[in-house]
Amino acid sequence: MTSLAPEHTALAGLPRERGGWWHNFVCPVHGTELSHEGIPGPVPPAGGVRCPHGCRVDSEPVRGAWLVLSHQAWARRIRVLAHRAARTGSDTDRDEAVALLAAYADVYAEVAGGGEHERAQDWMLRGRLFHQALTDAIWSVSIGHAVWSLAESAPERTADLRPVLPVLDATAEAARAARDRLVGEGRFTSNYTAWLNAAGRVCARAAALVRAGGVAEGAAPSSLDDDEWLAGEHGQLAHALAATTRGGWEWEASTYYHGFVLRAYLLSLRGTDPAALPPAARDRLVAMVDVLAGLATDDGILPAIHDGPYLRPPLALEWTELCALADGFVADAGLAAVAARARREVAAAGPGHGPGDPLADELRALPGGWFAGTPLVVDRPARPVVSVDEEVGIAVVRAAGIHAVLDHGPHGAGHGHHDKLALYLYGQRTPWQPDPGQVPYGHPAWRDHYMSAAAHPGVRVDDGDPAEATGRLLDRDGRSLTVEVRGDATSWYDGVRALRRLVAGDGYLLDVVVATADRARRLTLGLRPDVPLGVRLDGDVVRTGWDGAERLDGVHAARAAGPDGPVPVRAAVRPGPGPADDPQRERAHVDWTAHGATSAVWVSVYRAGAAAGDVPDGVELAVDVDQAEVRVRRADGAVDVHRVPGEATHD
Repeated sequence: MTSLAPEHTALAGLPRERGGWWHNFVCPVHGTELSHEGIPGPVPPAGGVRCPHGCRVDSEPVRGAWLVLSHQAWARRIRVLAHRAARTGSDTDRDEAVALLAAYADVYAEVAGGGEHERAQDWMLRGRLFHQALTDAIWSVSIGHAVWSLAESAPERTADLRPVLPVLDATAEAARAARDRLVGEGRFTSNYTAWLNAAGRVCARAAALVRAGGVAEGAAPSSLDDDEWLAGEHGQLAHALAATTRGGWEWEASTYYHGFVLRAYLLSLRGTDPAALPPAARDRLVAMVDVLAGLATDDGILPAIHDGPYLRPPLALEWTELCALADGFVADAGLAAVAARARREVAAAGPGHGPGDPLADELRALPGGWFAGTPLVVDRPARPVVSVDEEVGIAVVRAAGIHAVLDHGPHGAGHGHHDKLALYLYGQRTPWQPDPGQVPYGHPAWRDHYMSAAAHPGVRVDDGDPAEATGRLLDRDGRSLTVEVRGDATSWYDGVRALRRLVAGDGYLLDVVVATADRARRLTLGLRPDVPLGVRLDGDVVRTGWDGAERLDGVHAARAAGPDGPVPVRAAVRPGPGPADDPQRERAHVDWTAHGATSAVWVSVYRAGAAAGDVPDGVELAVDVDQAEVRVRRADGAVDVHRVPGEATHD
């Protein structure tokens, strides 16, 4: 089959322009991602792209971002058609997939044949079809897998795929060049590397299948070790060990980028037997799956730690794809709730994002499976009440219907946030106090806000952002942990030390925060809800009521001292932006602030109700700074006594 003439390409609806940087797909006024209207399609909507608050944005960066999303959506559609044709033998699906691939060969030759994208920003690893080589790699992985499925399922018809060979060869070559540049710059552990390796392996494999007439024996390496994209010095398996912790976290400790690189790994391992992988790499990939399963709530909420969208339908589609791949790699992957929730998010988004998730469905039904062997069977211990990855400093505490996540580790480099000692609170299906996530990077003002200390429910000093810092775990047992961060001239807040202790009590979660400073400072602890919040002063304590699909109630007390004795700690409620999916969504922000303090202690007891309006009674709280004790009176009348960790006063 010959490639389509230009008029047929236009009829196919493919964009005939290079794409830009998708992070520019953001309203410059409101900070929200723009509408996906017209995607996939050839050109952005006339008059600009809508924002949820009524704007129409028609700038060159937004146009380039729209083209990225349209190209990626077309590649995804082609991949679905190819996988479906492989499963069903449908000539209609195959013919459409082949026609679109041939059309893309024309587009690629026309708009990307001149080499690297001349409009890319200076900091970018330049692509050819898009500003970034990373975006080229993501797009080409879908194109490569589509060709792979078509060639393998109908070897007698591979001649009609030969027009796509220049695209496959060019993208594999570009992936190698970009990876070599990263390695040369000492950035092998970049999340880009995972996708460059995936693009190289998938496109090279697809091209080999086409050249060999779809015969696997003539296209596949004789063994895993012969495939340098997987097992080479800078291949996928080496990257998986270098770019993750022993516990399985991607080194940036970003939920989004963790899933991002894991998806690239599993996509690149198509046709391999999980059991045949080197044990160290195999176990690390299983640990990466387990990280997500352990971080998610029982109903599938994945906290958006560090950079990454708080809520985004295209991301939900990525999670459903990853969950399908993980289920093929390891038995009982534990991500069924994540996949189900992601599907609901896509359905709720309405037009522009497509009904259901046909790609994940096709992956699960692919003839012969995605992997050459059966899913790994792994013995896992029972999920603990307290789990911690000490290398990235992420702890999860499960206490009486509360899913608490405590962030205290390294900053996370360019994807890090000023979130030391931030505490995120979830029910099974309610984000009471979630990590707020991040807006598309093309909006610098809102991006700065969501990186800031003020956006996170943690400790702030003098209302400024700290320097980058790394906290550490002080102690832990089966039901509690204590972490700290210390500041100096180059780290966090100079001269300030803070501790946060969580205890999974009998029917409640206890949260104790202690901060000490070497001079009088303004010390603040914040609450940042994403649900309606009621706040009521009740004598010496503050009571909070958090609504949602599940109810959370809090009792809070605080004490502080300065150079001349006790100082008041005042709770102030102010309107503030909600999480990053819509910065215009107003929420109640609460700050407990002690002015001129050298020490402060904040104590909170949280108890989850069975349903909205079910207000638990019998929870009382008393704080005795002199004795450094917290006493919690439970509903049955029993009193639990907890020691305040560290220094509760500063002389």
